Amino acid sequence: MRPHVTDETHDPADGTASLESDLGPTGRPLRDFPEPPPLTSHGPARIIALCNQKGGVGKTTTTINLGATLAEYGRRVLAVDFDPQGALSAGLGVQTHDVPTIYDLLLSRQLDPADTIQHTGTPNLDVIPANIDLSAAEVHLVTEVAREQILASVLRRVSADYDVILIDCQPSLGLLTVNALTASHGVVIPLECEYFALRGVALLIETIDKVRDRLNPAIELDGILATMYDARTLHSREVLERVVDAFGDKVLETVITRTVKFPDATVAATPITEFAPDHQASRSYRQLARELVDRGAVA
Repeated sequence: MRPHVTDETHDPADGTASLESDLGPTGRPLRDFPEPPPLTSHGPARIIALCNQKGGVGKTTTTINLGATLAEYGRRVLAVDFDPQGALSAGLGVQTHDVPTIYDLLLSRQLDPADTIQHTGTPNLDVIPANIDLSAAEVHLVTEVAREQILASVLRRVSADYDVILIDCQPSLGLLTVNALTASHGVVIPLECEYFALRGVALLIETIDKVRDRLNPAIELDGILATMYDARTLHSREVLERVVDAFGDKVLETVITRTVKFPDATVAATPITEFAPDHQASRSYRQLARELVDRGAVA
């Protein structure tokens, strides 16, 4: 359970803040993580999968905005669209048709991954796009030798050029997601503060454990990110409290709240940090980037 908070109040006369005001949404003391120092060299990349088998929990939004904020801090970031819906590609305004995509890389060892990478309007942020063709990949890969490791072999060829590679996974636990987990050093689980989203987390963590045991011993759970949080609703607060009770420090201190700015930024095909740089949502994603650096998940 969360720590008990006393009724101590804020006294404007002496500037003493209340204990309650010092606690964040996760029930832990609020911290402002320091801005990371600039890197003196780049690569090889740490690969992070953003994964949840439930759709609509903020995976793509987090991939876009975490990538953009890490790029702001001087990190070279490659975002891999690994969802046939191609939402990441659309959200960053890159071409997805009549261009080579991640699907082509999975099926052809002769294609150079560098030929599929597209630059975005955000400096230091590149994308390997995806489109609906990717939905056929599982059928084609099922008979391949070492089929779970094909994405890992693709990303190894570009890893030296980046500091972090973010994989936006599709909402399933199928072969594509297993490929992403096998290729990754870490996993961030965006979790909507809603009861049905909470139910699937145990199954996802079980899948990560199986991948660790059988395919990728190095994979770690970098954190569970609470998204779409609304402090005004008892339901959001209760779900977040249950997540913290169950997973403790694996729950990131940064919490992403609901706002209409996210769909507005998506329509503009721009990260929210550029669309509304002074908005609370932008500050939250900068805080997330700093927290992951502070935890050692990102250089």
